[in-house]
Amino acid sequence: MNASRVKISASTARRLAVRSQGLDGGWKLSKGKEGAAQVLERLGYVQIDTIAVVERAHHHVFWTRHAGYDARMLHDLLARDRRAFETWTHAAAYVPMQDYRFFLPEMRAHADRPRTRQWLKQNARLAKDVLDRIRQEGPLGSADFEDPRKRGPWWDWKPAKRALEVLLSTGELMVAERRNFNRLYDLTERVLPSSVDTTTPTPEEVARFVVRRLLGSLGIASVGDLRWEISDRKGVSGAIREMVDAGEVTPAEVEGVEGEGFYALTEALEASSRRGQRLTPVHLLSPFDNLVIWRRRLKKLFGFDYTIECYVPAPKRRYGYFCLPVLWGDRFVGRLDPKADRKGKTFIVRCLAFEPGFEDEDGLLPALAEKLRTFAAFQGCERVVVERTAPGKMKAALKRSLKDAGVGG
Repeated sequence: MNASRVKISASTARRLAVRSQGLDGGWKLSKGKEGAAQVLERLGYVQIDTIAVVERAHHHVFWTRHAGYDARMLHDLLARDRRAFETWTHAAAYVPMQDYRFFLPEMRAHADRPRTRQWLKQNARLAKDVLDRIRQEGPLGSADFEDPRKRGPWWDWKPAKRALEVLLSTGELMVAERRNFNRLYDLTERVLPSSVDTTTPTPEEVARFVVRRLLGSLGIASVGDLRWEISDRKGVSGAIREMVDAGEVTPAEVEGVEGEGFYALTEALEASSRRGQRLTPVHLLSPFDNLVIWRRRLKKLFGFDYTIECYVPAPKRRYGYFCLPVLWGDRFVGRLDPKADRKGKTFIVRCLAFEPGFEDEDGLLPALAEKLRTFAAFQGCERVVVERTAPGKMKAALKRSLKDAGVGG
């Protein structure tokens, strides 16, 4: 790897990251469900999460990039069209079905691990009966294995749930759909489309796939940022060396970020230098959004030190239980602690905290109010109520902007 590092400014790096995530208004998506499929295929994965203070994170991520999105689209992509499947990237995630083959080696490695083999040996009857029931009855969830009349250990909920998860991890089962957010499992042979390539990739192919997928969606990243469970850091490093030598990847040095090398897809970096300035939209991002989930990278490139505080004891929280990063153009300008009162059709801004030194409220607040209006509608809410802002002087101005947007409460 003899290529010299290209020096780029921090603002260029941020714009490349935002553009690669589809957050600068540059993606031209189809309407409806096809647009949702395009979002997934461009991002490479969307993380699944259970917290429902506002719409769940995976739906939030799609909606942020596709204004016409609703939850039925993702259901259909998974359960009917089979264009998405559930697996593990760095966390549980929806992944494009076209990428299925690259996850096969990890499934087979999981099946061969001593711990998995021992569990399957000790629970052979349980695993067989779970598979037999699914084969005979069709897709089943963990609740279908509850039976109050049977108290034997293999009919208890926990062992059956464990069997379903083990068989999912080893590739014998797939998630056929979700109902009320609960997984229904079916035999892989009945879920996986016959058109999907199932040839086993080499470790080198898997590593190159991970580099392309993550650099393609992150825009710019260090080796440490390029981590999925299906490929280790050594494999990723080797893939990057090969791709740099081939001219596919360009090493980069970001101004102001000392002691760390970055990489970008050469085509994306060159295209970024040719494009003019795009719009500067406002986004309320999920804590699990692809742009912010890599917290160390977020701090390095954007200077935004973010921690999700739902796991922090209430007295120690600074910004709120599930605060949403506020992105304006290529800058993070605040954090919004939300609550969707769906029964009352009211979206509550518990606190909107602006970043230290931010003073351009006149430029931000009209666009932020409009974003709050559309985000509230996504939650099934008709009005927005502001409880607190920090600094407090912003509250009156935000309420006026919300009133102008037609959702002030």
